[in-house]
Amino acid sequence: MIARIWRGATRAEDADVYAEYIRETGMAAYAATPGNLGAYLLYRIEGDRAEILTLSLWESLESIRGFAGQDLERAVFYPEDDRFLIERDPTARHFVVAAAAPAISPD
Repeated sequence: MIARIWRGATRAEDADVYAEYIRETGMAAYAATPGNLGAYLLYRIEGDRAEILTLSLWESLESIRGFAGQDLERAVFYPEDDRFLIERDPTARHFVVAAAAPAISPD
């Protein structure tokens, strides 16, 4: 299993709205891609900004290519990202998942 991680930031007051936007765009795209095993958007407020982290889990690097294209390191952005993001990493990082605990629901 491979974990794909991306980082960015929004204004603190935009964190919940951006999370909803990503539910409708990025999370939907993850779910529609064969080989995706799940995805999470996390954020934390620090002063006037929210640090954003997306974590998606994949069967293989080839599965990730189905989502990101041939350049696995290139981050995927959506049309309204410019409206929300005050900082963005242009790349995503990939890690082998070496251990896991049972999944829980974020609710």
